[in-house]
Amino acid sequence: MTRTRRTAALYGAVTLVLALAGCGGGGDDEKSSAGATAAPAPVTSSTAPADPDAAEKAAVLAAYSSMSAEQAKAYGKADAKGTQLEKYATLDALGQIRNDLARMKAAGTVVRGGIGHDPKVTALDTTTKTPKATLTDCVDLSSYETYDTKAKKVIPLPTEQPLRYVMTVTAEKWPNGWMVTAINPSGGPTC
Repeated sequence: MTRTRRTAALYGAVTLVLALAGCGGGGDDEKSSAGATAAPAPVTSSTAPADPDAAEKAAVLAAYSSMSAEQAKAYGKADAKGTQLEKYATLDALGQIRNDLARMKAAGTVVRGGIGHDPKVTALDTTTKTPKATLTDCVDLSSYETYDTKAKKVIPLPTEQPLRYVMTVTAEKWPNGWMVTAINPSGGPTC
């Protein structure tokens, strides 16, 4: 059912952990002339160049994570009131979310459980007037539930619905920061 897939893909309860790890290396230990134990070699930086776009990529991921968390609040009650979706999503992306919320409200459904996310910035262009980014997100529906509030029961996912699949998201950097501009909920290959 396309609507269920779209609803599932758009909803997100996100836990985003950004871990930055540094690499260190060292040379051979040097022995003192008195034959004492070897002193450790000085720590040198990694030979791999630092990603010059690391800060922008982290900002894009943070904006997507925040939008997904606000989206989770909205889908949990089929209502955007009390959320900050406008802070992280443009009118086009908000339109997608509001349409889903209207369908959910009319059907008497809400989302329970959560959706797992593993987003990565796969394209970034900061050379244009409005910087743009593309993310791919491995969406995990293993804890996701659509709940029928009228019948008081869980509506199972369609059997053909993969529990993990790739979704594409686009974003732009606006004066107040990165904003999600579009969500492609149709899903890609499994992940």
